[in-house]
Amino acid sequence: MSSDKDISQMFHSESLKLHNLIDIANTKTDMDIHEIVETYYQVMNVSSIATMLKQQTESEELLNKIRETEKIISEKFNSNIHPKILTSLSTSIQETTKTLQSENVNKKSKEQIENDAKLFEELRQKMSTKEFVQQYDTGITHD
Repeated sequence: MSSDKDISQMFHSESLKLHNLIDIANTKTDMDIHEIVETYYQVMNVSSIATMLKQQTESEELLNKIRETEKIISEKFNSNIHPKILTSLSTSIQETTKTLQSENVNKKSKEQIENDAKLFEELRQKMSTKEFVQQYDTGITHD
């Protein structure tokens, strides 16, 4: 079994990654799909580790770090960044859908068809990511 020191270091390392991702998300106005998924994955990863550690550790120092990290997730991510990402994805999906619907379907060139295919793939990725983000939303509203 790992020592408390090893566990504490692992939590610290994962929390540091999370803090960096939250800082980046806080400053960016438009995150790409990869950044969104990576950020949510790290939030869920750190939250899971924190839940496990709270049940296993007696270290007051580690428990304080856990509470501090949970507060950052709640106040910075859940209250600010998460709604911003959800809104941004929704807007982007609407804009891409509108673009695809407004184009003249008659007599499209090969280039336009290829461009539309790329837009459809982008739309699919955004919709899938939005569904993932909404599932996270459902989790935080039921906690």
